[in-house]
Amino acid sequence: MAHVISDACISCGSCEGECPVSAISAGDSQYVIDADSCIDCGACAGVCPTGAISEA
Repeated sequence: MAHVISDACISCGSCEGECPVSAISAGDSQYVIDADSCIDCGACAGVCPTGAISEA
């Protein structure tokens, strides 16, 4: 399952640079993860300062 970003996202962008498959991008109000591209490695979750990223 792909990871997801919750409403706790503060749009800092830390996660985007960590994704090895570029599955994370800036959305309208927060960053979003493309579930079809996500390889579920968890690298993004490790750098999120608010803990907004979790497994779906």
